[in-house]
Amino acid sequence: MSFQGQQGIGAKAAKATMEDLERILPEFPSAERVCLKLAQILRVHRNEVALLRLEKNSLRFVFPPELRAAGVLPLSGSAVAARTASTRTSLLSNSFARVRHVSLFESVKLGAVEDDSSQQLPIQKIMSVPLANSAGNVLGVVQVSRKGLDASLAGADFTGDDLKQLEKAGEILSRMSFMQEGAEI
Repeated sequence: MSFQGQQGIGAKAAKATMEDLERILPEFPSAERVCLKLAQILRVHRNEVALLRLEKNSLRFVFPPELRAAGVLPLSGSAVAARTASTRTSLLSNSFARVRHVSLFESVKLGAVEDDSSQQLPIQKIMSVPLANSAGNVLGVVQVSRKGLDASLAGADFTGDDLKQLEKAGEILSRMSFMQEGAEI
């Protein structure tokens, strides 16, 4: 069940770049379209991208849509996304499965994806980046993970360059209309 060498939809569009993400900004794209483009750029599956928006001291899922009704993460909690938002610090962990964490959201069945075999596998590796507006106010968090039965089956380790790409994506995402508090998702 290895995904090394073929990271889902990224394999179909291996040439997707951050400029492609920037280019769709004026089109007022949906969160789904943006997250699918991000999955292509970082060569991960659709269900390995999460986008959360800050609403009243909690983070609410914007993507994947299946998690919108799953509840919120309080900023005061210990979830990686909450820590990312409250500390305004990016995180890269290639040994995430060894870290004690709440795996509630990992067990939610996500809709039809390009490869159903990675559906409900545990997160092995993760990058988490805060999203802030030009005034420095945190708007939310974007996370990209690699899932698998174990770290060796989850695909390549994330690199510092991958984190820099996600941070650049975060700058772009923070300008998207759906990231503004109260905006329709």
